[in-house]
Amino acid sequence: MADAPSNPGEPPAPRPPGGSVPDPDAGHPRLQESAMWNTVAYLISGPVIFGGMGWALDHWLHTGFLVVLGLLGGMAMSLYLVWFRYGTQQQ
Repeated sequence: MADAPSNPGEPPAPRPPGGSVPDPDAGHPRLQESAMWNTVAYLISGPVIFGGMGWALDHWLHTGFLVVLGLLGGMAMSLYLVWFRYGTQQQ
């Protein structure tokens, strides 16, 4: 119902050429800075979360290697997420 008019007698709003909806963030002056801070947050939060899960499992299972696996897995997932989110964009 996205094309439905807000008033029954009003025609629907025209679509831009090509049928795609314009990006509301396109041309925003701080978009590059926002992407940079998002990347830093992804790279920090992945190892922290997965390392914390590994530490908790190590504590619970009385092992000593899961924290390392969690840190490495968190780094790998963070790098993949950054690549997928920002490295595959068409300019």
